[in-house]
Amino acid sequence: MSLNPRLVKESFSVIEPVADRAAAYFYGRLFAENPHLRGMFPPAMDVQRDRLFSALTRVVWSLDSPDSLASYLGQLGRDHRKYGVIAEHYTAVGNALLATIKRFAADIWNTEIEAAWVAAYTAAANLMIDSAESDAGVSPAWWLAEVVDHERRTADIAVLTLRPTQRLPYTAGQYVSVQTARWPRVWRTFSIANAPREDNTIRLHVRGVPGGWVSTALVRHTRIGDTLMLGPPIGTMIPHESGGRDILCVAGGTGLAPIKAIIDHVITSGRRPNIHLLYGARTAEDLYDLPDLIRMESRFPWLRVLPVVSHQPSYDGMRGHLPEVMQRFHSWAEHEVYVCGPPAMVHETVGRLQASGVPLARIHRDVVQGER
Repeated sequence: MSLNPRLVKESFSVIEPVADRAAAYFYGRLFAENPHLRGMFPPAMDVQRDRLFSALTRVVWSLDSPDSLASYLGQLGRDHRKYGVIAEHYTAVGNALLATIKRFAADIWNTEIEAAWVAAYTAAANLMIDSAESDAGVSPAWWLAEVVDHERRTADIAVLTLRPTQRLPYTAGQYVSVQTARWPRVWRTFSIANAPREDNTIRLHVRGVPGGWVSTALVRHTRIGDTLMLGPPIGTMIPHESGGRDILCVAGGTGLAPIKAIIDHVITSGRRPNIHLLYGARTAEDLYDLPDLIRMESRFPWLRVLPVVSHQPSYDGMRGHLPEVMQRFHSWAEHEVYVCGPPAMVHETVGRLQASGVPLARIHRDVVQGER
């Protein structure tokens, strides 16, 4: 059975405008037919529904890019081990997904579209199953990690230092999912803010968001000595070979974390490109990591840190929105670029970079599905 990306994309585009309803129907169908699976999911399903549709969207629109799709599905398959997912569960999910697509694309549904979805899902599920089975022989499904430091930087931002009990293999720029004892089965993703270290410690920058179960627990209720659970590292915004090009980094809020890890990697690698870091926040107080960035700047003369504040007229420094401030400088067309922060900021920054001549292949970003 061969893949037909065109038919999958065309039928999926009919469902995108009603994504919330479709996701709710999918989980209702899945749990009605497989009640025993409900216990694998968190009590509140709102974030889970968003994650489902975000992942499905990425898979559908990547069907024409088999290499990147295989990498993403491989990561998903390994990550799903922490939920206790096994091969048999993919059949139940596939049946519920097919029923959902058929219901919400009923006006155009036919046997060809059904065959296209069956082929696409079968290929995706097999990649995830194979990846999980291969990973089971070499890595745990999750890691336990002790909190060895907890710094409350602002009222709602904390920097946590964790030491996993087993070595956690990752690449600078990746993120991990975190579960606290306070909220079993609720996982949220946070970027690692440092390159791999010999002592195996990792740092997380966490902003407590309203209604954020895990982020609030990490900021307000987590203490040194507590134990957290970590899922396997995921993410594609990792250091790329720049061919000698200088580097531009644009970081908004706690989107600084993976950017800082990438800069840390470049510094420790011995390379000496010029690095411009535009670090933005609403107020000066929200520039929670500026002292440490200044210390990095003093140790690495090729790094220039430019703090930017958007909502504080009295701020005695660079003011404005990051995408606009970025364009006040010389052309970035010859730079390798890394962008992370609020989705709207990232989208606008990428658009301005492309319009100014930076090839999309040299603009690196990642979508962290969590409580950034």
